[in-house]
Amino acid sequence: MKALLYACLLFVPIVTFGQAPVENYPVDPASVVQPGVPKGEVLKFTLQNSKIYPGQMHEYWVYIPAQYDGTKPACVYINQDGIQNKAPVVFDNLINSKEMPVTIGVFVSPGRIVAADQKTALDRYNRSFEYDGLGDAYARFILQELLPDVEKQKATNSRAIHLLKTGNDRAIGGNSSGAIAAFTAAWEMPGEFARVFSGIGTYVGLRGGERYSSLIRKYEPRPMRVFLQDGSNDQNSYPGDWFFANQMMERSLQFAGTEVQHAWGEGNHNGKQAEAVFPAAMRWLWTDYPKPITTGESKNAMLHELTIPGEGWELAGQGYGFTEGIIANAAGEVYFQDIPNSKTYKIGLDGKITDLKIDAKKAGGTGFDDKGMRYTVATATNQILSYDAKGKEKVVADGFAGNDIAVAKNGNMYVTAPDGMEKPGKIYMVKPNGEKQVVDEGLKYPNGLTLTPDQTQLYVAEMGSHFVYLFSIKEDGALANKQRYDWLYMPDTQNDAGADGMKADTAGRLYVATRLGIQVADQAGRVNIIFPLPSGQPANLCFGGSNFDIMYVACKDKVYRRKFKTRGINTFEPPYKPIKPRL
Repeated sequence: MKALLYACLLFVPIVTFGQAPVENYPVDPASVVQPGVPKGEVLKFTLQNSKIYPGQMHEYWVYIPAQYDGTKPACVYINQDGIQNKAPVVFDNLINSKEMPVTIGVFVSPGRIVAADQKTALDRYNRSFEYDGLGDAYARFILQELLPDVEKQKATNSRAIHLLKTGNDRAIGGNSSGAIAAFTAAWEMPGEFARVFSGIGTYVGLRGGERYSSLIRKYEPRPMRVFLQDGSNDQNSYPGDWFFANQMMERSLQFAGTEVQHAWGEGNHNGKQAEAVFPAAMRWLWTDYPKPITTGESKNAMLHELTIPGEGWELAGQGYGFTEGIIANAAGEVYFQDIPNSKTYKIGLDGKITDLKIDAKKAGGTGFDDKGMRYTVATATNQILSYDAKGKEKVVADGFAGNDIAVAKNGNMYVTAPDGMEKPGKIYMVKPNGEKQVVDEGLKYPNGLTLTPDQTQLYVAEMGSHFVYLFSIKEDGALANKQRYDWLYMPDTQNDAGADGMKADTAGRLYVATRLGIQVADQAGRVNIIFPLPSGQPANLCFGGSNFDIMYVACKDKVYRRKFKTRGINTFEPPYKPIKPRL
């Protein structure tokens, strides 16, 4: 395979000053119509009125190989920008030689909103909007609108079109912005798209694509196989340098333990080399099919420090309204709130979940003190409530709308009190006797909070931005030295990271529930890892179990758990000085 790829690069560039090289690549036999090879058909269709991209029209073409008889579903290859790289001819030859499986090709144009009067107005061209942006919208368009429409069509002889449904059975590709669109679909949904062809990919600063080379390194390996192609004379303009961006993508994928292959040349921003290497790329992408694509090992040091091979997210409980306020007691038993249903649940060390059968008054934030007293922020009554070991309830403080709570070893409680995303929120300190005072104002939706392991500083998540603030705690409990400290990643589709509940571990790492999942930052405030959750955005987390090494996460209507190679810190424990951070 490598010899074939390198052969595609053996050309002599003829260059004069200010000109791009003349590109001459060897022609792969699979790119040429071969006598005796059964020829597939190509049909054209139109998909009107997308719901995911309102009002847009897409034209698309479907390649159906001669070997497809309609009796069983076929693999599928989706290409952006319509038919490229002589794909129908290549597929005819590679399917015939059994170098790729029987595959139906879907070649889709970018969306357009067609002007009512073509003589006086211009269509809205949404290629960059669809292709260059990050997020799952384009993947959802393919899965929910495009492919279902393809399966409504008929081939000649009334053959029904049936497509296989897993990522291992799907490849996706394109050139330039179509390439990053293909990668984004696979990155967002690797279980739906596992094989990616990327020609002269636009991984630069048009709509956030430059972030991939950093983001890829922070996630656990994903079951993907990616082929990258670019030339050293590709564009170098206002959004970035295409060639170096593609090389960064390769290095990041290698770092992350993802299968990647490449073909680098000296061409500019055109599809010549991509077309030349396309057959070799298809052979490699479909190597060993139907054997599933596996992952390698990430070189992310913190991932190795934290994760346990074979340990992933497990469902601990489900069927709740909205879970929040998850916390462990001194035994490692975990409590969490179902806010809309005003219920509190307990997860025993055996994993069994018990309904405490109390009116929790729509409690959110929850904490324990060093005497085993449980405290909750009751949003229905604007109170801080306490519960003793027998479940007896007592009002500790009232008169303010709180959100989350952290209880220090000395008994002082810190409570966030947001007032929407636009108005400045407050942070309260509540003394053990119920006396309360405002110790900070101004954060855009102050949300989750926790203490550093040594209890000399307080982390507070600003939900309305992408920062976690850090405060020094003075001897009297007041806050000082307010600083934007932890820099969080946020989705392309949002204006904030949505930071919520937080906890620390004995190494001083901070774990933050965000829109992207659990972001793990080192003591210096730098995110090293992002752990997505199976069902979307988490609200809060804690470390439970007898060794406090099982992370429990409140996530919408579910609770998940996962075992890690670390120990969480509880704020009711004596202050603990972690190791000095690597700066």
